[in-house]
Amino acid sequence: VQLQASGGGLVQPGGSLRLSCAASGFTLDDYAIAWFRQVPGKTREGVSCISRDGRIQYADSVKGRSTISRDNAKNTVYLQMNSLKPEDTAVYYCAAVQDNGSYDWRWILEYDYWGQGTQVTVSS
Repeated sequence: VQLQASGGGLVQPGGSLRLSCAASGFTLDDYAIAWFRQVPGKTREGVSCISRDGRIQYADSVKGRSTISRDNAKNTVYLQMNSLKPEDTAVYYCAAVQDNGSYDWRWILEYDYWGQGTQVTVSS
């Protein structure tokens, strides 16, 4: 059972990236998938979440600049990030929680599986 996060990199302010979270060993159909990010010395914070039936949440810091989506046929969730800012620099993690409708998407301990993280650096 594994989540593989990818798509990070170095991008200039105002640029875009698309992160991918691919699952292996289980299917994402019954799971809510979230993206978190973390910078050294700070707690991991929720960025966005998509439920098993497509309900979406965003942190205020990325609302209007990011789009989360899922492709169950590919067992993958995506996070499209546009208009990137230096403060978006962080390691981005994806996480999965079995979706019974009663989780708090921002609560780290809710999640059953975590990806290994992908570095996003926004700098000129």
